[in-house]
Amino acid sequence: MVSVRCVFSLCRNASVGLAVGIVVLCAAGCTRQDGREVATQFSETRPQEFFQTSVDRMATLTMQDNLESLYLLMSKLYLRNPAEWRKSGFVNAQAAERNVRNAIEQQTPLAQLGNRRDLAALSYALSPDFLGDRVGAFIYAIGSMLVTAHGGRFEFFMTDQINPRFVNNAARNIEKATWLLGQRQNANGELMLFSNEISEEGSNLSFATEFGKIVARLDLLTQMLDERYRRIGLNYAQSLLFLNFLPVQ
Repeated sequence: MVSVRCVFSLCRNASVGLAVGIVVLCAAGCTRQDGREVATQFSETRPQEFFQTSVDRMATLTMQDNLESLYLLMSKLYLRNPAEWRKSGFVNAQAAERNVRNAIEQQTPLAQLGNRRDLAALSYALSPDFLGDRVGAFIYAIGSMLVTAHGGRFEFFMTDQINPRFVNNAARNIEKATWLLGQRQNANGELMLFSNEISEEGSNLSFATEFGKIVARLDLLTQMLDERYRRIGLNYAQSLLFLNFLPVQ
């Protein structure tokens, strides 16, 4: 561990930048975080991350994780509802999944939904009038809604703004959609899509669990965004209150 006396000595005999650099390197060599060296973690940093605040980075990771959860749910729904991917005309479920994933990430319409996106697509996908691949339509609708709620972006930087109200609304919409998924029935009284199951043979609540993860991430991001903008206003008020002059040299 680098001693305080050593640091002061470095500062006297070299530039401040060099001293700080040596201390950081020494600390990186002996400090571990999550089982990996700090130096290794820093080497994995992408250049664009220097233009992200901690909240920007969190928003980016939240979007990535939520989309991955959504794609996992799509795979699970296709397993439980194999007739759905066949309606889309693809040779297998994997091809249908790629089509939905590309439509979400490229922000292009899904053919079977026409020009409907986010909320309009979600309402249509859960309606009795929809006769296409309901799994693909349902997942695409939620994915496009998430993108819309985040301002149409997947990665966020200092110049970007995310409306916390829209993120919160997206979380509440997913809660409603999850409930509707387990309730909506066709004309024969059967569920439109099979997901969670509680029976004498056993229970499968993995769908509710994964949807819950998405909602939890969105709620946490909403709180972080609210705090971010609150602190901006508070910091400005503090600067007026204390009337501190800034150094000029």
